[in-house]
Amino acid sequence: MIRFLLIRLGSALVVTTGVVCIVFFLLHLIPGDPVEVMLGESAQPADREALRHELGLDQPVLKQFQTYLSDLTHLDLGKSLHSKRQITAILFERLPYTFMLAITALLFAILIAFPLGLLSAIRKESLIDRSAMGFAMLGVSIPNFWMGPILILIFSLWLGWFPVSGSDGFSSIILPALTLGTALAAILSRMVRSAVLEVLNEDFIRTARAKGMTEWRVILKHALGNATLPIITVLGLQLGALLGGAVITETIFAWPGIGQLTIEAIQQRDYPVVQACVLVISLTYVLVNTMTDMAYGWLDPRVRLSE
Repeated sequence: MIRFLLIRLGSALVVTTGVVCIVFFLLHLIPGDPVEVMLGESAQPADREALRHELGLDQPVLKQFQTYLSDLTHLDLGKSLHSKRQITAILFERLPYTFMLAITALLFAILIAFPLGLLSAIRKESLIDRSAMGFAMLGVSIPNFWMGPILILIFSLWLGWFPVSGSDGFSSIILPALTLGTALAAILSRMVRSAVLEVLNEDFIRTARAKGMTEWRVILKHALGNATLPIITVLGLQLGALLGGAVITETIFAWPGIGQLTIEAIQQRDYPVVQACVLVISLTYVLVNTMTDMAYGWLDPRVRLSE
């Protein structure tokens, strides 16, 4: 088990290192000058050079990268070029909103997907099955940037049930969470249906039925429990994807999370903030995937033995 954990943690470290390098160099290759954004086009050349020297942007890219890695090893993400605030403080203000949105979207997805997937598996080839899988196909096909405005139009402008944007109370999170969780619900419902159908053909299910168990008890106690591995895989991968999708969703609903912070930092060419945001999202994705691998090894010893 220890060897299994070390392999997974080593893989996570390699991926994280690659993300840090790629993000840094890509940001410095894209067009745009943060000094020009901060001072405006009418600023004097001397003022631009002075600010560029103050921010350390006049140094060679490799020297900047070396400084960035040195600060990163001390858990120092630096200061924002725009607000001059410590990036760590900014992230601590924004991260709770993003995690709240991701967890709420995940709960919505689970509450929608598991009943649909189970009903589809039990009533295979029925009208319920076709309707549920039709919903799943629709949910996968509709992108967040289209779903969000549609929900705002219907539930905020026409019905007036929820706020259009912002984070004023619990009602403000409903529409962003539905927008973010619909695609996950669609994917998860299909996976639940497929995994349960595969298990229903096993001998132990026929044995449970032969003992006189009710169909729902067979499904919930035996079939669903033995179909958890592929479902956990989807949940692990999609939870990380929720953080990436939150960039679009938070921008649409003006939700003050790390996604909206990323867009604001890109517009302002605030390199350190963009690097920190992408790094946090990537680390969360890697952490979730590593935890999923560990859960695999815990649930199925064959995974550990294969390493």
